[in-house]
Amino acid sequence: MKETSLTLNTLPPRVGQSDLNGEKIMKRRNFLAKAGLMTVGFVMMNADVSAQEKWRPTRTITVIVPWPAGGASDTVGRMISGVMEQSLGQRMVVVNTPGGAGAIGTKEVWAKPHDGYTLTANATAGFVSYAMLGKLEQSHRDWLYYLPIFTPNVICVNSNSPIKTIEDLVAAMKAKPNALVLASAGVGSSGYFAAELFKTATSVSYRHVPYAGGAPAVMAVASGEAEVVMQLSVEVAELLRGGKLRALAVSSAAPLAIDGYGTIPPLQKSVPSFPDYGSYFGLMAPGDLPKDVVASLDDAFAKAAASQALKDYAKTKGAIAVAIYGNDAKALTERLASKEAWILADSGTATKSPADFKISR
Repeated sequence: MKETSLTLNTLPPRVGQSDLNGEKIMKRRNFLAKAGLMTVGFVMMNADVSAQEKWRPTRTITVIVPWPAGGASDTVGRMISGVMEQSLGQRMVVVNTPGGAGAIGTKEVWAKPHDGYTLTANATAGFVSYAMLGKLEQSHRDWLYYLPIFTPNVICVNSNSPIKTIEDLVAAMKAKPNALVLASAGVGSSGYFAAELFKTATSVSYRHVPYAGGAPAVMAVASGEAEVVMQLSVEVAELLRGGKLRALAVSSAAPLAIDGYGTIPPLQKSVPSFPDYGSYFGLMAPGDLPKDVVASLDDAFAKAAASQALKDYAKTKGAIAVAIYGNDAKALTERLASKEAWILADSGTATKSPADFKISR
């Protein structure tokens, strides 16, 4: 007897309702079975993709610090790299390459292959400055940021200085315009920005002497070579505890407590018009890294930012532990650029206009 092929469109005549229901059940079972196989296949395919996208470095990662050893970029970079390498499974070796207020080492990072094996450690401020000063073609928007530390600026003088308060400092600067020697890590550095904001808020002037980095600038005041410095809390904490420096005020809106030294009053108490200011430090990488590399760095950073090592560093150095990366870091650097780029422009030190980079005031 010839068999009849059944499809949904070619049912034989006089098929009973029970036969039709049976066929529907069988077809539904077949459909669900196929759907189940497709789901399993899809999950397995995604698992394969995830495995492929999880970058695992196979050799040492180099972290170039474009400043001398001992400054904020250096100490933060070494601290966070030491924790991240535990997740990445490879050593992260820090190399100091100072020069050009940080531009030389940063340029070297950009010139290397963008594969995750060469990073830099710096402050966000530098990436605004390098473009505005014509030292790098890339702007702050061309980089990825992994920021574990926020550090305010601390206005310090030598511990033997006759200047004991902010009022004394303002009076001394007004008594001898452009004479008081102020040390910084150079034009476009965090200490420079703090000094320019202070100058605007108090209508004073000073003699600016740039050094190769934050640590040398701080040491210049501790040794008596310069008279005042407005560098970062992590750079002055040890010298404050050691009695080499005296802190007059901190640039943040809140007081700053440093273990073993005491509490530093906010500058706004004496100068209400001074804005809350500080810098974010961490690791940076070219913004066009492969997605699998970015995913691994994100994961390693998130774990490191929650570590006890970071909390201990912040407490000891008078800093604030944060965990800023991805889109949050992009938004943050854009806000900071709108302040710092215009400081450079208004001071006459910029070679390019913020408008060239579409940076709003």
